[in-house]
Amino acid sequence: MLARPRMRRWRMAKRTRDPNQLAWQIVQEATGSASPPAQMPDTRNPAAVALSKLGASKGGHARAAALSPRKRKEIAKKAVAARWAKNR
Repeated sequence: MLARPRMRRWRMAKRTRDPNQLAWQIVQEATGSASPPAQMPDTRNPAAVALSKLGASKGGHARAAALSPRKRKEIAKKAVAARWAKNR
């Protein structure tokens, strides 16, 4: 079974393919003269983001409190087995 490539959460700014422009851009970045890359505006709904953070902050603690030590151990063993079963 082939491992899936991991999704990248961030992307570097794309550089031009023209060698002269690329050289100019690298020099600008190295000397600190380059303008910072434009940031994409956050288009998420602020209410949904707040609700998500609220649920995420209490979900793990509530689940841990509800599980017995035996069940937590079984889940941990299953996770370790899945991790070691991957092709490396």
